[in-house]
Amino acid sequence: MKSTQVIAALEALAQEHRLAAFRALVQAGPQGLTPSVLSEKLGLPAPTLSFHLAQLRHAGLVSVTRDGRSLIYAADYDAMSGVVDFLTENCCAGAACAPASCAPAAKPKEKTHETPARARRRA
Repeated sequence: MKSTQVIAALEALAQEHRLAAFRALVQAGPQGLTPSVLSEKLGLPAPTLSFHLAQLRHAGLVSVTRDGRSLIYAADYDAMSGVVDFLTENCCAGAACAPASCAPAAKPKEKTHETPARARRRA
């Protein structure tokens, strides 16, 4: 995936309603949701939701198909995986690892010569 595609996807997701819509579509699975169901689920008016879905579609994160008179929006899992892969491709210096293992190590506690029960008061 090219960096321009990743930037477009991240820009689209950097808005509360679009992020919520995308997450709802991911949770719905490949069968997707109609705008009316999604609007009800998110509590967004239809015109507002339509604008946000267009932004997600333009970024390549969702697809739309027609089923009779209904439109069905679904998350594009390949695009989502592409963004995650792009963000983690250099994880662990390029070694194969799970993204969770890329979390920074906890900082070691500083050693002091004071015991916790007798810590000095500092003014």
